[in-house]
Amino acid sequence: MPAMLPVPADAVPRLTEVLGSSRSSLGGESNRLGLPEASGVVVVLVDGLGAANLQARAGHARFLAGRMAKRDVIRTVLPSTTAAALASLTTGRMPGEHGLVGYRTLDAANDRLVNQLSGWDAAMVPETWQRSETVFERAHAAGIDAVAIGAARYADSGFTRAVLRGAEYRAAASIADRFAEALDLLRRRSAPLIYLYVPELDQAAHAHGWESDRWLGLLEQLDAEVASFEGRMPRGTGLLVTADHGVVDVPAHRHVFVDAKPELLAGVRHVGGEPRFLSLYLEPALDAGERDGLLARWRDAEGHRSWVLSRDEAVAAGLYGAVADEVRPRIGDILVAARAGIAYYDRREPNRQAEAMIGQHGSLTDDETRVPLIRGGVFRRA
Repeated sequence: MPAMLPVPADAVPRLTEVLGSSRSSLGGESNRLGLPEASGVVVVLVDGLGAANLQARAGHARFLAGRMAKRDVIRTVLPSTTAAALASLTTGRMPGEHGLVGYRTLDAANDRLVNQLSGWDAAMVPETWQRSETVFERAHAAGIDAVAIGAARYADSGFTRAVLRGAEYRAAASIADRFAEALDLLRRRSAPLIYLYVPELDQAAHAHGWESDRWLGLLEQLDAEVASFEGRMPRGTGLLVTADHGVVDVPAHRHVFVDAKPELLAGVRHVGGEPRFLSLYLEPALDAGERDGLLARWRDAEGHRSWVLSRDEAVAAGLYGAVADEVRPRIGDILVAARAGIAYYDRREPNRQAEAMIGQHGSLTDDETRVPLIRGGVFRRA
């Protein structure tokens, strides 16, 4: 059996509750987060801003860090990666239900791995591959207008169609521009439910590391924008600032090349997932004994620094939530989630650009799964 999994207690608030609770607050309805009634809500999703990242740089983000008490930390989903987490935020469902169960996932019908952020095509239709109704669609049905604010390059993407359907998309180039757009919408009362996406910190972390000056400068900019925005919000409106995952820096000397041990890849048809959360899809012809043997070899080789478990074990542990039959094959037969500060790579990949990334995420560690839920405006804690 794998090392004990860090499964959060059921009472711990989750990212899945954020947008649905915000929508409920608009009608003064009870909600999982206990938010009071609001005339308008802005939910800011800062890609890659983990609670540990923010705490470690509290002096450079005095507003955000000053608002984040212990009770203002929630849990994201597994894998702790953007595709799975944003879909869970906007649907209120766990990955086992909505179907985006990782970064590179098996499309079994076409025997291929598909990038869940950028790999959408006619064989992976966003409106059906992402299986759950969004909070925005539910809001629209209730007569509540919703707007999503993000960079122009995401406006017509397959991922946007998958997770933001039901919301009007407004493009704004910079962090400041996005907050300005949100403030204008609040003041004109033209959209009670607003989602604002900030990808810049995650991008900087991947390229330079979250401990870099570049990341730090963006954190300072974000902190100033949020503080200014809250000070100008109309009375009675609410603000939530959260994230999809945290980030750990993994230097090149901590890379683990899975192709260095051929016995670990014998019987593996596809190596998917992400560097800190491998999803191994096995050859269909392997019998139960061969599958168990491969799982045992992975545990012997990597169990000292990673959680290694089968799909059945992960599903039984509830790591993906309730798993639909349609979604089950998308989850790897063997899952390898890094505990130590490592990242897994396969040098047989034709494109090895990912090895240049420093900031990483995807696994089950606290640094990757604990994210802030900072409250402002009418939501601010007394």
